[in-house]
Amino acid sequence: MAIALNPELDLILEREVDVTPEEIWHAWTTPEHLKKWFCPLPWKTVECEIDLKPGGLFRTVMQSPEGQQFPNIGCYLEVITNKKLSWTNALQPGFRPAQMPELSPGHECAEFLMTATLLLEATAHGTRYTAYVLHSDAAAKQRHEAMGFEQGWGMVLDQLVAEIKKSR
Repeated sequence: MAIALNPELDLILEREVDVTPEEIWHAWTTPEHLKKWFCPLPWKTVECEIDLKPGGLFRTVMQSPEGQQFPNIGCYLEVITNKKLSWTNALQPGFRPAQMPELSPGHECAEFLMTATLLLEATAHGTRYTAYVLHSDAAAKQRHEAMGFEQGWGMVLDQLVAEIKKSR
């Protein structure tokens, strides 16, 4: 299930974590669970809607520490239970093309469209968690990298694992 990456356009986060693919899948696909870990603290996810099917809605509202809210609307592309989840903000539900989001001060990810894919592979100690984020141009990739992709997505993964262990 590897994805062909272009190092000039794409980012990747890969780690092994000590929770199961099924637990990760549940955390990614259940709104009340996703809201607990999806944003790097002190940001919060205050709303989440999921219609878990290709073409289905993936909507979140992120809230800054100052209380400003940032809606994110996307569309699932591929859903393979406990193995692969792919979505984009370049399409709206029903595979309708999205318009470029308006730039919002302090919310740099509104500056670019992207496609993300999460791969989950069971290992002897848990799960190999691989997140790919594909960008349309090098400038978008550089903005995402500069805003702390590796640190932010890594922190979110740590929060996800902690939340799974807390809820066991």
